[in-house]
Amino acid sequence: MTELPGGPSLPQERRLVTAVPGPKSLELAARKAAAVPSGVGTTLPVYVARAGGGVLEDVDGNSLIDFGSGIAVTNVGNSAEAVVRRAGEQLAAFTHTCFMVTPYEGYVAVAEQLNELTPGDHEKRTALFNSGAEAVENAVKIARAYTGRQAVVVFDHGYHGRTNLTMALTAKNMPYKHGFGPFAPEVYRVPVAYPYRWATGADNCAEEAAAQAVDMITKQVGAENVAAIIIEPVLGEGGFIEPAKGFLPRIAEFAKANGIVFVADEIQTGFCRTGQWFACEDEGIVPDLITSAKGIAGGLPLSAVTGRAEIMDAAHAGGLGGTYGGNPVACAAALGAVETMREQDLNAKARRIGEIMLGRLRALQDKYAGSASFSIGDVRGRGAMIAVELVKPGGKEPHPEATAAVAKACHAEGLVVLTAGTYGNVLRFLPPLVIGEDLLNEGLDILENAFAQL
Repeated sequence: MTELPGGPSLPQERRLVTAVPGPKSLELAARKAAAVPSGVGTTLPVYVARAGGGVLEDVDGNSLIDFGSGIAVTNVGNSAEAVVRRAGEQLAAFTHTCFMVTPYEGYVAVAEQLNELTPGDHEKRTALFNSGAEAVENAVKIARAYTGRQAVVVFDHGYHGRTNLTMALTAKNMPYKHGFGPFAPEVYRVPVAYPYRWATGADNCAEEAAAQAVDMITKQVGAENVAAIIIEPVLGEGGFIEPAKGFLPRIAEFAKANGIVFVADEIQTGFCRTGQWFACEDEGIVPDLITSAKGIAGGLPLSAVTGRAEIMDAAHAGGLGGTYGGNPVACAAALGAVETMREQDLNAKARRIGEIMLGRLRALQDKYAGSASFSIGDVRGRGAMIAVELVKPGGKEPHPEATAAVAKACHAEGLVVLTAGTYGNVLRFLPPLVIGEDLLNEGLDILENAFAQL
């Protein structure tokens, strides 16, 4: 049997043989600067040669622990056996026909899986696309076609993509929106229940935030004008904000009462990331539409909109699609990813990752409670979607400088971590769900040492 380039054959260990980044990566970074526009940035200019399990091996031979998963994409690892096998078989059969011209079974099979896996026992339909932003745009199209309305409501700290419409839906200016307007009209933003930063305290957060949001929609937009309300059940780029319990059900109830399509943007949270197939399951929410991408296909580009049949069927024939949407190789990879998630019970593994990480991070929070240079203001998250928010001592003023310093120290020691948050002061952790506990704890040791350097 031919040994795969990544996966189990790749030693699951951290190994540093050069500085990070090493000379070959620096050489490639120079080539990038000459060939790729500066607007395409990189978090860590380490050029990967192989990857699998919980590690990334670069062109210099360094092996780094991965706490990023390509931003929640490689939930099953970078080279899961079932993903590689199924995608390889499909690659050998054919790479493309365009489902809108001559269809193929793989697209239908993925749609069937999503109709089964997403919350609710109602009749569903699924349409496939390429990226998360494309899925969100199509959810808006479908909602507008179904309701005959135009307005779309989104939330503070939300992120939904980089296309013109999804930039309008996104809350954060830099780096996503700055200088790229004007944006699509009929988008309205309302408060979200951010427990750590709610002015009257976390206990009041859900009720007050929901009341404010409903009041703003009713008075400023008119519920009868709203086609869709879109929210991430855990807000990703905004800083892994888990809305206070009760907020999401209240918003979903308001939407249902007013004929508004409730859309759960599960692009970052879906496919076992939070310890459930979809994060909205945590409070028993059954959205009208769910958008998914990222973890859906083990690293190949694929996204989806899944929802109630009567809503999904509202768009006219030919109104949904795209040349590459539901590419056959990506569909095969998605079937392999779901197979892996089921067989390895990655929901349970995600919950175990969360248990380990939250325990150690809360201990760090206590350890540095009296620090003169920084404070871990909040530790939050579910499953393998965990974050810490750093603030300046004595209050809740965001501390992006400390956040950047910790990330830089982790990178130098061979741990890939990401930052996030509206204020740039959140460290977010998204390890592959197949990471070994030894690597997970070693990565947390590196993180602890990085905090000690502050």
